[in-house]
Amino acid sequence: MNDYYAVLGVSRDASQEEIKKAYRRLARKLHPDVNPGADAEEEFKRVSQAYDVLSDPQKRQSFDMGSDPFASGGGAGFGAGQGFSFSDVMDAFFGAGAQAGTRGPRSRVQRGQDALVRLDIDLSKAVFGSEEELTLDTAVGCTRCDGDGAEPGTGRQTCPICKGAGEVQQIQRSFLGQVMTSRPCVNCQGFGSTLTDPCHDCSGDGRVRTRRSIKLKVPAGVDTGTRIQLTGEGEVGPGNGPKADLYVEIRVVNHETYTRRGDDLHCSVELPMAAAALGTSFKLSTFDGMQDLEIKAGTQSGDVLTLRGLGVTHLRHGGRGDLLVHATVQTPTRLTEEQQELLRQFAALRGEERPEGRLQPANKGLFGKLRDAFKEK
Repeated sequence: MNDYYAVLGVSRDASQEEIKKAYRRLARKLHPDVNPGADAEEEFKRVSQAYDVLSDPQKRQSFDMGSDPFASGGGAGFGAGQGFSFSDVMDAFFGAGAQAGTRGPRSRVQRGQDALVRLDIDLSKAVFGSEEELTLDTAVGCTRCDGDGAEPGTGRQTCPICKGAGEVQQIQRSFLGQVMTSRPCVNCQGFGSTLTDPCHDCSGDGRVRTRRSIKLKVPAGVDTGTRIQLTGEGEVGPGNGPKADLYVEIRVVNHETYTRRGDDLHCSVELPMAAAALGTSFKLSTFDGMQDLEIKAGTQSGDVLTLRGLGVTHLRHGGRGDLLVHATVQTPTRLTEEQQELLRQFAALRGEERPEGRLQPANKGLFGKLRDAFKEK
C-alpha cells in the first residue's frame, strides 16, 4: 500500500492547508504539460491519488487505520471518476476561483462604446479657436422603460436553460479525468433571465437612437489630425449604462491664400518690376485685418518679408507664429514701342545693353554673396 503522506512529502499530522499546498507544488512540477514523459505522468497520477485520499476526511481516516481506500478495486482516483477534483488542478496552476461555474450571470448594464467624429474647420478658426455645434446620431437611455429593457408593468423570468446562472456547463473527458467547462447561455445571452415582454421602444436594449447637438470649444492652434476628447459625451451603454467618450478629429480646410507650416503662415505677393526696384507699400489682408506691408527698393524674387506674431496661436503655450510674405517680381511680357524705348534708355544708363550672364554656385554661402555685392559697387 502506498504511503500517501510520503508521496506528498508531508507529516502524518499535516493540516488540510499543508496538504493542499504540497499538492499544488507537486502538480506544478509534474504536470504533463510542464514535464512531458511517461514517468512524470505516472508520478502525477500517484500525487493526485494521494491528494484524493488525504483531502477527504473519511478516506484519510480509513488510510490512517491501515486500510487502502482503493483496495476494493476502484482503481486510482486519477482519471477514474473516484471523486478527483479538477478544480484542485486548476487551483494549482491559476489559483483559487479558476474552476468553471463561478462567474455567474453578467450584468445588463454596460458602458457605451467610444465614438470618433471628424470636423472640418477653416484656417482662421485654427488660428484663433472657435466654438462649434456638433449634431450627432447617438444612443440615449430609453425613457419608456427607464433603461430597464422591460415593457412597463412587466418583468423578467429566470432562464429555464441555465436556471439563472447565466452559463451552461458541459462535461468532457480528458487525461485529467472528467473536465467541466462553462459557456454563456445562448438562451439568455448570459444574463440569467429573460424579458417576459421587451420594451416596445428599445426592444429590450434599454436605449434608443436619437439626434442631439452639443457645443464644442475648439482651442486655438489645432491642426489636421488633432483629436479633442469629450468625456462622457459618447453613447449610453446597454441597459442605460455609463456614457462613453466622444473623440472629435480636426481637419483644417486648405485656404485660398495662406498655407500653414507648423505655426507659421505663408503667402506670396506679386510685385511689378518698377515697384520692386523703386520700393512701395500696400495693404495686406491678414486674419488680424489689414496690415501695412513695406516693400524696400531693390526687392528681388524670393525675398521674404516677415510680420511677427501674425501666425497661428501656439497650441501648448502662449504666443503666436509669424506671417511670412514671399515676394515674386513680375517681368513685363507685352510692351508698347514707347515702353520698349524707355527700357532701352534705362538699360543704356545702366550699361546693360549687352549684359553678360554670370553663373552662380548652387550653394553660395553668405560670405560669397557679400563678396559679390562689394564687387558690384
